[in-house]
Amino acid sequence: MKVLFYGTPEFALPAFHAVRDAHEIVTVVTQPDRPAHRGQKLTPPAVKVAAEAAGLPVLQPPRLRDPGWPERLRVLGAEVAVVVAFGQILPQAVLDAPARGSINIHGSLLPKYRGAAPIQWAIIRGETVTGITTFQMDAGMDTGAMLLQAETAIGLEETAGELSARLAPLGARVILDTLARLDTLRATPQPEGATLAPRLKKSDGALDWSRPARDLVNLVRGCNPWPGATTSTPAGPLAVWRARAVEGAGAPGTLVAHERTLAIATGDGALLPLEVQPESRRAVAWDEYLRGARLTAGRALTAS
Repeated sequence: MKVLFYGTPEFALPAFHAVRDAHEIVTVVTQPDRPAHRGQKLTPPAVKVAAEAAGLPVLQPPRLRDPGWPERLRVLGAEVAVVVAFGQILPQAVLDAPARGSINIHGSLLPKYRGAAPIQWAIIRGETVTGITTFQMDAGMDTGAMLLQAETAIGLEETAGELSARLAPLGARVILDTLARLDTLRATPQPEGATLAPRLKKSDGALDWSRPARDLVNLVRGCNPWPGATTSTPAGPLAVWRARAVEGAGAPGTLVAHERTLAIATGDGALLPLEVQPESRRAVAWDEYLRGARLTAGRALTAS
């Protein structure tokens, strides 16, 4: 089929390559170049780089809601659009530009976790299973009728970054199956019970030590690699990248003895950091940080 492909970050690359190999991509639509990295250098999206390497035309509209875009997309002659992690809400006229509409690859088992950060929120909220859903897009936020789903277990210590890396190729396989069966698939309306997964903010990573240790470990996992789970210590701000729930008791936020090291007491149990990063420094193992920061049992940490 002739496909109009929408995508922006690395998560979209497996689907891009799979669709390009099996079908004809008439044009790639991606977000504008943005400042990135330490020098804030204008950087193209990962999908743009891949599309240009493949010799495909690229469009980078700042806003697809602006007048003229539905007509401009319609003349490309695409039979269907494939949308994965594009980064803009598409108006109905844009969704209807291809003859057979637009299909989204979503990183959750809808109707759970509609929104911009389904992978992160599934981990933060303690889910043990997630997956990929392809669905026929409408003007709502991930509300369209479902086409196919594929499940996968979430590892006990798996981070959002690691789960994303596994879901991206799964999404590629599911979209190929969806396109191959498009003539016979019956779109199924989403059942009730939707949950939302809004875009994460830096403040979402603040560690509230009054919460149970297991919940805080999930927060650490879900905020890795961004925005990071953070706390304030007597030695300065600290990001916690990996952690484990262990037995322990004490005033929430207090450093308590655990085997041959220290853990952090929570509202229920204790959290044992494994990898941390002091502000403006490299990430280190927890014990190395404790030695450098000279923190001892009884010292208190607070929400950042």
